[in-house]
Amino acid sequence: MTYFDKFMLRLGVMLFCLPVIQAIGQSSNDALQRYAEEGQRALTEGRYDVAERDYKQVIQINPQIAEAHASLGLVYFQQRRFELAVPELRQALKIKPSLQKLNSLLAMSLSELGEYKEALPGLEKEFHQSTDLNTRRMCGLQLERAYTALQRNGQAVQTALEMDRFYPNDPEVLYHSEKIYGNAAYLAIQKLVKEAPDSAWSHLAAAEAFESQGEADRAIAEYRTVLSLDPPHRGVHYRIGRTLLARSRKSSSAKDTSEALSEFQQELELDPSNGNAAYEAADIYRNTGKTEEARKLFGSALTYYPNFEEAYLGLAAVLMEEQQPERALPELQKAIALNTTNEVAWYRLAQVQKMLGNSVEVKKALTEFQRLHQQTANKNVASPDEVTKQEIDGNVPQP
Repeated sequence: MTYFDKFMLRLGVMLFCLPVIQAIGQSSNDALQRYAEEGQRALTEGRYDVAERDYKQVIQINPQIAEAHASLGLVYFQQRRFELAVPELRQALKIKPSLQKLNSLLAMSLSELGEYKEALPGLEKEFHQSTDLNTRRMCGLQLERAYTALQRNGQAVQTALEMDRFYPNDPEVLYHSEKIYGNAAYLAIQKLVKEAPDSAWSHLAAAEAFESQGEADRAIAEYRTVLSLDPPHRGVHYRIGRTLLARSRKSSSAKDTSEALSEFQQELELDPSNGNAAYEAADIYRNTGKTEEARKLFGSALTYYPNFEEAYLGLAAVLMEEQQPERALPELQKAIALNTTNEVAWYRLAQVQKMLGNSVEVKKALTEFQRLHQQTANKNVASPDEVTKQEIDGNVPQP
């Protein structure tokens, strides 16, 4: 059963607070009574074709029973026959305006038909005032759709933010929020390019787009254009360095790595608090055997960002290379406290404990490492990172 179906069943129960058989009262018309009872039974059982037939009979006998129109509208809505649902729901509200719970159903039906302007007032009211979370959720999703279709993108984004707050773990809500945010970002970039095509910001947007697509040469060219227009622009040297590092991993180019280090150093001259630049420079120094420079820069990154997990791991690796396991141990413990699922942390902890002669602790750390390593292998998931992740040095030990 989909969420849509669950919502409709809940709404059906809500509408049956005033069922048709109660609305007709003690009617002397046996046929009317029978059709009402059979229609309600068929609707609750999901036999919509039978419910449609019976409610039509009720309306034919007495067209002034608002609940019959409402229930027929509900049948059509459940069947996604929205063009038929709308007139029935409107007629129900015309006959009995007190059936306010129908407003959400009518607004959603109009939205499904693409009648967004007409649907908007009802969707807005139900989304902001309804105390029923399911109704608010369905109206919120339709409201996002209506705002987007009407090119009221700011309001679509605001609604998505509210939906994320109300339903933070709902996959459907998160999916639609991502689309709205992405669309808003795209439109903002388009406007930026149109209004200021030669600005540093326009070139920066182009550079980031090329970088995300893996077009390193074009990204670097755009980043350098940004610096020619705005030399002290913070973060650009860092992005160039990251792009060069990404290219060096594909080509094993020592030149790219050397140029990346130069870019990170220039970034730190502009902004000493850039912990990512300090970390990347430190990692290059560590990999080239310059442990003193690496230690200083890992320490600098941690000074500004004391929860920098990868920097703790890098600093621990440097201290291990300098044969200072007693100093490396607390750095690894801090990294593990921040993230107990990082297999590299447990691997290096096992190495440090071995250097310290703690065989029992070595076994514990290796056991946890092997467990996490197997999980990582099974997932086989890769994702882009803001900084270079620490990796296991050497061969993976066998259990």
